[in-house]
Amino acid sequence: MSWGHAISKDLLHWDELPLALAEYMDPTTGDSTMIFSGTAVVDKNNTSGLCAGTDCLVAIYTSNVHKGNQGLVQHQSLAYSDDKGRTWTRYEKNPILDIQRKDFRDPKVFWYEPQQKWVMALVIPDLFKVQLYQSKNLLQWTLMSEFGNAGDTTRIWECPDLYELPVENNSDKSKWVLSLSGGHPAGPTFVGMQYFVGDFDGTKFISDQVEPLYVEHGKDYYAGIVFNNVKDRTIMLGWVNNWTYANLIPTETWRGTFSIPRELSLIETPTGLRLKQKTISEFKNLLGEKITDINSFEGKSFYLEAEIADQGEIHLFKSEHQQTTIGYKDGKLFLDRSNSGNTNFQKDFASIESVAIQEKPERIAIKILVDESIIEIVSNDGLYAITDQVFPNTEKTITEILGNVTILNARTLKSIGKK
Repeated sequence: MSWGHAISKDLLHWDELPLALAEYMDPTTGDSTMIFSGTAVVDKNNTSGLCAGTDCLVAIYTSNVHKGNQGLVQHQSLAYSDDKGRTWTRYEKNPILDIQRKDFRDPKVFWYEPQQKWVMALVIPDLFKVQLYQSKNLLQWTLMSEFGNAGDTTRIWECPDLYELPVENNSDKSKWVLSLSGGHPAGPTFVGMQYFVGDFDGTKFISDQVEPLYVEHGKDYYAGIVFNNVKDRTIMLGWVNNWTYANLIPTETWRGTFSIPRELSLIETPTGLRLKQKTISEFKNLLGEKITDINSFEGKSFYLEAEIADQGEIHLFKSEHQQTTIGYKDGKLFLDRSNSGNTNFQKDFASIESVAIQEKPERIAIKILVDESIIEIVSNDGLYAITDQVFPNTEKTITEILGNVTILNARTLKSIGKK
């Protein structure tokens, strides 16, 4: 397992570069090291002293070390680059953080301006703990606090992230969000993402809530992390797959992909502050020709904005024997992929995802991205999201509208992803 590398100017079209950090073996001990999840930061003040210039990139990652008969060990290591990440040098004194545990991973590092220090969030997965560390130089780290045993503990915790978000319509208010991957609202068969809203004082995170809140209600959005150093926006990118069947999906030359990046904020609701997600503004540049009649449309990559009332349904990739259904019924938005095509590669893949909409409005507005095998739905208020993979196995399919559905906008999509 190695770190790939891709670059983009709009977060939508990407150029792939050679591997950044490759899995390696110690020739002396024979220990092999995989490069697990982590973070890259810009050390613009060269606090680490590792680079001569001001464009030093520092990668902090989990070293997953196989020590022969001794089994696996995980600790945190560092590499640095002074040529925009084209080449990397592993720090000669790795690891930079080791608590002698088999499972200890996924460091997310960011610069905390009020106290002029680096903060690292990472997890002890099987203990459902997020640990927060601090450093002045990215090389020596000290434990500040722990957060854990809260929310959803049905699956191990992974990929934590800590970030401050504005509260919409309240220019003076912001709160901190701790998000992480683990259990799914549909139960322990699947993995998902949850989040906590609270306060961070530079040392510890204190959550305002007890109940679990979920980033997503689809089955295919996991390990979402926000970018560092994006001015005036907080943008998350998620992995479109699920560990329940990730190694079995019927694709060729690739295994899982990334979501369309989403901009995050917080919004007041009757039950408290909730995460709001919206597709990044650059997405509008992918919109193509207007679809004048969505009924019977045969394209497989397109965008819809719709209002849907109770019992209304949108059928995607429909043919004589299969379809994927998006609908609204009894106050719940749902996506039904149980008869979506190729579903028998894993016993739990065929499923219906749903989320209850607060106050059960008569109609809801949704935005739907359809791209070959990926469907991303976000409600118009940004409070609800469903992302799912589907694998139609009939070449000719259509789109069909049934019941009380109003199509507000329908457009083809230009190319997404690799240039």
